[in-house]
Amino acid sequence: MEYNLKVAMNEYLPLRDVVFNTLRQAILKGELAPGERLMEIQLADRLGVSRTPIREAIRKLELEGLVLMIPRKGAEVAKISEKSLKDVLEVRRALEELAIELACERMGQEAVRNLTEANGKFGEAVEAGDPMEIAEADEHFHDIIYEGTENVRLIQLLNNLREQMYRYRLEYVKDVDKRQILLSEHERILKAVRERKVDEAKRLMREHIDNQEITVSRNIKGQEE
Repeated sequence: MEYNLKVAMNEYLPLRDVVFNTLRQAILKGELAPGERLMEIQLADRLGVSRTPIREAIRKLELEGLVLMIPRKGAEVAKISEKSLKDVLEVRRALEELAIELACERMGQEAVRNLTEANGKFGEAVEAGDPMEIAEADEHFHDIIYEGTENVRLIQLLNNLREQMYRYRLEYVKDVDKRQILLSEHERILKAVRERKVDEAKRLMREHIDNQEITVSRNIKGQEE
């Protein structure tokens, strides 16, 4: 099995983290396809490393839900399933509604300015058109909302879901037709936060997550047909 991968060395990170980031990016970008087996020896040879950091990376990827360990077969890239999508977004929806409620009540003017700036950066990313840049800009917008809650435990819970949410976030923004809708949703959420309209902000956030679930679920069904 040939892997078209290249390790991106970083002098500030341990080798195991570099290998993990390389494999993670390859999965998220689709360079390692859902269902593809991850062969330790071949991956080690391709990346020019020993099997130890490969094994450690696969273990971490399994914890994130990006890799499955199959008995008597080994590791393979996890497929995006409707069940996993639903499970993750059910939790995200509940936590994001709480986050936007608290952010409306607690965000100071500087934090609101930061949110406005993040939304501008999101618009620039949409204009540029790179899916990973869009997903990361979307993530940053939501991160500012989380920080605005001033609730350390809630931020921790949302950060624990970060990697699992990112995969669905990236899958969503690959749909070019949805990007302007996403931008419009962000603008309405931002407006509700500025005006401290808690109920409206919660409704908008719920619709924001619902639309993601509908679109990604439709994409999953299309891939299965």
